[in-house]
Order: sequence, then structure tokens, then C-alpha cells
Amino acid sequence: MLKGKTAVLAVSGSIAAYKMANVARMLKKMHCQVQVLMTQNATQFINPITFESLTGNKCLIDTFDRNFQYSVEHVSLAKEADVVLVAPASANVIGKIANGLADDMLTTTVMACPCQKLIAPAMNHHMYHNPIVQQNLQKLREFGYEIIEPDRGMLANGDMGDGRMPKEEVLVDYVLREIAFVKDLAGKKVLVTAGATREALDPVRFITNHSSGKMGCALARAAMLRGAEVTLVAAHMEVEPPRFVETVSVVSAEEMFQAVAERADANDFIVKAAAVADYTPETRADSKMKKQEGELNIRLKRTRDILKYLGEQKRPGQVLCGFSMETDDVLVNSRKKLVSKNCDLICANSLRTAGAGFGTDTNVITIITREKEVSLELMSKDQAAHCIWEVMRELAESQIQSHGHPGWSD
Repeated sequence: MLKGKTAVLAVSGSIAAYKMANVARMLKKMHCQVQVLMTQNATQFINPITFESLTGNKCLIDTFDRNFQYSVEHVSLAKEADVVLVAPASANVIGKIANGLADDMLTTTVMACPCQKLIAPAMNHHMYHNPIVQQNLQKLREFGYEIIEPDRGMLANGDMGDGRMPKEEVLVDYVLREIAFVKDLAGKKVLVTAGATREALDPVRFITNHSSGKMGCALARAAMLRGAEVTLVAAHMEVEPPRFVETVSVVSAEEMFQAVAERADANDFIVKAAAVADYTPETRADSKMKKQEGELNIRLKRTRDILKYLGEQKRPGQVLCGFSMETDDVLVNSRKKLVSKNCDLICANSLRTAGAGFGTDTNVITIITREKEVSLELMSKDQAAHCIWEVMRELAESQIQSHGHPGWSD
């Protein structure tokens, strides 16, 4: 995912420095070129050899360390960097950067980097809330630095409060959002649905399906990484929603209909990846239904067809994507759905295909549009999501060329 990208990790003196070894490892695993800078104080918490072993690069500490080569290293490194992550960022380093002080390898390099810079403060609760530190953080925001808000919890001294550096996965997600993909969806609004709706029979039981929400979350995450403003309308899911996405939680098909209908017109792309119940009980018992002798018959009624509604209400320039999980005649049934629901594309898959069922991390999809069919091989749902977005982006561009709808930017 990060092949050809360079991330600079700037580590200052804090007990949270130990987390950065895992951040370096995770980025390196994605084929990122990782360069670590450390303050002298940081070396008291973690040995530079740890980073050198994980990244394969020399860990830089002092601007004038060892030989003349390192006296200008910060300049060449600044030119190569695609993103700088200062983590943990101590109050001292935050103050230096905010006020233009550069007296070591870390601060001189950060000052010289023209790329986006991320700051993850880590310190004592009262130090973090000190008005001077807060003023310095605000100054950095005004200069275009992004501040990664610290977590609240038990701190190194045993106190409870703000100041904990976020988990490694969070820091890596900030880096990925910045450099993983070209922002070809920047300025666009995307609405994605995901998960399985639940139709209540009584306060205990409900009707649902096997959808995990993984495909919908992959599509929302992919759009976010490509620069879109994403809203995820999520029913029951077995995965956490992606970061940097607005999540609207719903339970039933009717709740999902209402949430989607309220937001549909404002979005440029709508992706209906949720598995929505086609039927719901005619009545819902207020108390638990007790077991009785004999059979139990439950009358069901149709739920509102969200995809059909969206197709009927689709405005010019909007791209609508539906999903079709079939067991028989996959392409024929999916193409019928494309036409009857007025979609721009349908993502079809078969429950009978290995690796394409519910709950898996992979999928085998055929993308169907009015003009063509694109068959994807077995791949991760994240990879499939980006393939789907490539097709949706092409459709959006062709609509603009055909109808002259403004607003698309490369």
C-alpha cells in the first residue's frame, strides 16, 4: 500500500516512545520507506538500534553526529519525506517547533519538510492542558500541522487523565490517510451502507442475515483514503467502522431507509452494500413470546426498497451502486436488478463461490454497468473496494462529459 512512499517518524523523550517501534514495523510491512529521527532524551526510553533493525535505515539523532554527512542529512531527508509523524511529541518539542526553534536533527528536519506534518502529543494531563502548551498546539494548527488528539486513560505516573498517545493502529491510520492513495475523490461526498438489519419479533428475538459489514466498511475506508467525505450508515456489523468516517448507527430496515433518504441528495456517490431485510414482522410483541404447543406462524410484510427509492430519486451527476448476492443465474439476475433499480453499477457475487460468502475477508465480484462487465479475481475486500471505486469514478467522469455537470476535479 505504501510502496514508493517515505515516512519520517520523529520520536521525542516520552515513555510512549516504545509504541513507535511497532508503528515503524507496521509501516515497513506495507513497503513504506521509514526513517526515524530521535532526540537525545528519546534514546533514554528506547535504543536507536531497535529502529535501525526494524527499518533498515540509520536512526538519526544529532545534526552534527559522527561525520560531515549528517550535517546536511536533514535537508535531503526533508526532500524525500511524504509525511512526518512527530510521536510521541513532548511539550518541549511542541514548543520548539511552534516557535521556530531548530537545534537538533529532529527539529531541523521537521522545519525543513514541506510535506504534511502530524503531531501526536504525549505527556502528563496537567502539562497537556497547560495554556502555554495549548497555545503552541493551536499555533501549529494555524500553520497547517495536524494534531492527533491524545487518549484519556491511565498515564505513566498512575494518574487518570488526557495525554496518552493513541494506539499504534491509530497513528498508522493517520499516515495512511495522508499518503496511501491519490486523492482522486477529494471534494466529493460519499454515502455507504453496511451490515445486516435486524427486524424485531419481540424484545428478545429478531430476523436478520449473515452479513458482517466488512465489504461496506472496506468501501467506506477506500473512499476516505482517496479523499472523500464519507458517511457510513451501519446496521449490525462484526467489524469496527473505519476511522475518519461519520458513522450513523441503525437497527432495522426502516431506520436505514430513513437515514439514507435524509442524506441521499447531498451525496455524489451512494453505495448500497448493506444486507437489508426484504421482510419484517407485521406486528412486534411488547413482551417475550412464550413457547407454546404446536407451530408458530409469523406474518411478514415487505420492507421499503431502499435501492429502488434511490434509483427513482437519483439526481443528475449522482452515481448509484448496488450489490447483488445470488445463488443462481448471478449475472442475469444482477443485470435485471441494475435496470429495475436504475443503478449505474451492480456489484454481483455468488454465495456458491469460494471466498465470496458472508463474513470472509475476501470477495469475488463482477462489476456490471450498462455498457460492460468487469470480473475481479479472488482478492481482499479492501482491494475489491478500490477496484469498484475506479469504475465509479470513470462513470462519474463520463456523466460529466455527457451532461456537462460541473464540479469534478482531478
